Amino acid sequence: MSPGIGLMKRRLEKEKDAIVLGISGIAKKYDVKPEDIKTLETKYHDDAGDWYVALGWDEKKAIVQMDSVLGTITEIKEI
Repeated sequence: MSPGIGLMKRRLEKEKDAIVLGISGIAKKYDVKPEDIKTLETKYHDDAGDWYVALGWDEKKAIVQMDSVLGTITEIKEI
């Protein structure tokens, strides 16, 4: 039996950590300079333990979903 999300050590403990990972993912996927990417909004889902970071650059926007325990990006959805 594995511990619940509340008992596990999170790698993305703070909002700042999630923003940095989200910007890194967008920069790699879309070949954009990190300094050109703006943070639009951040949300943390308590039950799932996921971070959602909305980022914008040029005329594009995307939502990056991240697993806070594993510290990985699970999905990038352009909107």
